[in-house]
Amino acid sequence: MNISDIVQVLDGTLVAGGNSTRTVGAVVANDLMSDVLLNDADDILLLTSLASDQAIRTANIVGAMCVVVHNAKPLPQTMCQVADTLGIPLVSSPLSKYESCIRVHEFLSKE
Repeated sequence: MNISDIVQVLDGTLVAGGNSTRTVGAVVANDLMSDVLLNDADDILLLTSLASDQAIRTANIVGAMCVVVHNAKPLPQTMCQVADTLGIPLVSSPLSKYESCIRVHEFLSKE
């Protein structure tokens, strides 16, 4: 699963950070960035409802390959700027985090 797959499966829009060739190694769905920091998997797809640059900075620390913000939340300009600066793709999705988890699981189960 790559960035274009993520955008398609989650009815999302790539809003910042550019397109990456990295693929999903693990999926983390969490709004508590302290919990995200406990993950040691590579190429994490971070699914969150936290629309702040803290999510992008945490993604950078754990080496996440993409951050998806759910529920069509408005994304602050600072969040988009940090994503661009750090080169972390930032996707906005109208879906709930729950629905996104289901769709990602279904897609990854077919791979």
